Amino acid sequence: MTNKNKENGSLLKKLLWWIPIIILGLMFALGACTRQESKSISAESFSNTESTQSKNISDESTSKHSEEITGTQSQKKHKQKNNKSKKHKKNKKQSQESSSETLEETSPESESTQESETVESRETTVEENGNYTSKDDVALYIHTYKKLPVNYITKAEAQEMGWDPEKGNLSDVLPGMSIGGSAFGNYEGNLPRASGRRYFECDIDYDGGYRGPKRLIYSNDGLVFYTEDHYKTFEQLY
Repeated sequence: MTNKNKENGSLLKKLLWWIPIIILGLMFALGACTRQESKSISAESFSNTESTQSKNISDESTSKHSEEITGTQSQKKHKQKNNKSKKHKKNKKQSQESSSETLEETSPESESTQESETVESRETTVEENGNYTSKDDVALYIHTYKKLPVNYITKAEAQEMGWDPEKGNLSDVLPGMSIGGSAFGNYEGNLPRASGRRYFECDIDYDGGYRGPKRLIYSNDGLVFYTEDHYKTFEQLY
């Protein structure tokens, strides 16, 4: 009985001696597991952080690239727009210059054509046997037929038929007639001179009574001038 109690006591002592060791082992194992889990969680968290940062960097890079592309496209569009605007302005300027040149080229021809048509139209209204006293009609008649209309008479002829310049009775003696055909000396040299050129004169707008100040001065080589102030100033008609 005593031996059995001794064995039990020895076993209990051994058990009590191992219990702290077992507890320490368990605590060590538990601590190791805890550290491992903490490391795993930390690694996972770090991995997630890196992934998030990488994603953010990727997003920023994509956004920046997109902005660069958008900016480049915008610059290209703006440049194209400016080029189109410049091209449009250039074309418009060229068109205006072309129109201006065309107008300048055609304007003299058009004016010449209009003048020609006007002369032709008036030539059809100036008949060789017609009576004319106005500036334009008589000038055109002289230019066309190289002589005065039939209603003109020289001073000498009119005086032979009873005209007295001092009385102003031409319309009484020769109704409808006008004085013309006398030589004009051009002594003051107001009209152009040339070898063999001679000038003559005729009354314009005579309507009875004394002769007025209006005259046509015409040459034997086609020049025709008009004066409304009795030889003070001249206007060339032909």
